[in-house]
Amino acid sequence: MIYFDNAATGGRKPYAVQRAVRAATEGCCGNPGRSGHALALALAQDVLRTRRLLARFFNAPDPERVIFTQNCTHALNLAIHGLCAQKRGTSPEIHVVSTVAEHNSVLRPLFALERQGKISLTLVQAERGVVSPRNIAAAVRENTVAAVFTLASNVTGMTIDPAAVRALLPDDVLAICDGAQACGHIPVDLRGAGIDALAVAGHKGMCGIQGSGALLLSERFSPPPLLYGGTGSESANPDMPLFYPDRLEAGTISCPAAASLAEGVLHLLPRQEKIAAHLKKLTGVLVNGLKEIEGIAVYSRPNPCGIAAFACDNLQSEFFAQRLSDEYDIAVRGGLHCAPKMHEALGTKEGLVRASLSEYSTRAEAELFLRAVREISASVR
Repeated sequence: MIYFDNAATGGRKPYAVQRAVRAATEGCCGNPGRSGHALALALAQDVLRTRRLLARFFNAPDPERVIFTQNCTHALNLAIHGLCAQKRGTSPEIHVVSTVAEHNSVLRPLFALERQGKISLTLVQAERGVVSPRNIAAAVRENTVAAVFTLASNVTGMTIDPAAVRALLPDDVLAICDGAQACGHIPVDLRGAGIDALAVAGHKGMCGIQGSGALLLSERFSPPPLLYGGTGSESANPDMPLFYPDRLEAGTISCPAAASLAEGVLHLLPRQEKIAAHLKKLTGVLVNGLKEIEGIAVYSRPNPCGIAAFACDNLQSEFFAQRLSDEYDIAVRGGLHCAPKMHEALGTKEGLVRASLSEYSTRAEAELFLRAVREISASVR
């Protein structure tokens, strides 16, 4: 199989990640932070090591403000609902700015809060598929408490520079960033860019396993808990502890997920720049090759996130993707990619075919993919 669906989940993991996950599930499994025996203490040190690695990788201020989550969606809900709970009462109505480029993991929590009357919401439009930092800043009002935006579109690979957004925002407006498609692919500097909350998907560019994720917080954003439960600390306290990470980490941490993130970071640290260059070059091969095929419209530019999105004039995207799978054993994704507003902005309400690459994708695979697209497109003309 040619696996070009890495924006949905990374298809191949580095050997060190595979080895770490196996080690975390073989033999006797302990529970970090819940007991004082040697195994539990050793696992607690492993978990702390992962927090420190993530804080280093993203230049976050404090490893204790690295919160483990089930996935990026979980992290975004902690940040968005926490923002609302923290800021309610600061004004009669709080306002949030977001964009049409967002995934449903951002849109649905915001829409839910809007329906409940807890926030008012402005979605900044995309111009030719690009969201401008200046337009995000222009949407800010006196009662705006945050800008919530993706660092990279999961549909096209279009990026938004958080430092450029931060430079235009008032100081008291928080920057909450969805890093699902960006993290691991492009450098993200939490302190340098002025990001207040960064939601991380572990299973995509970060090379971790499904079920791994994180939320990294600046020192000025301290959201209250969304989930309540055991932490292994302050067990007599009827409320969640006030200190982080325990305040936001109810229940048992997945040690295999944490181990995969640690090894993912160690894999990326010396290689990230090289991987990004490889993905941008290979995405360029796809984008330029697709533009030459009659009946194909391309919606991506060469990008380090490895995404190339396109439409066929005479075949719906999901049927096109299915033919690639059935006839050529090529895995891509069709449809709306959980980002309906972006498709509205692009004028592709029936969706696009998205090919998404990884560091393991090759030029030979790209050429085979282009040949398959050419043959399918010719067959429906």
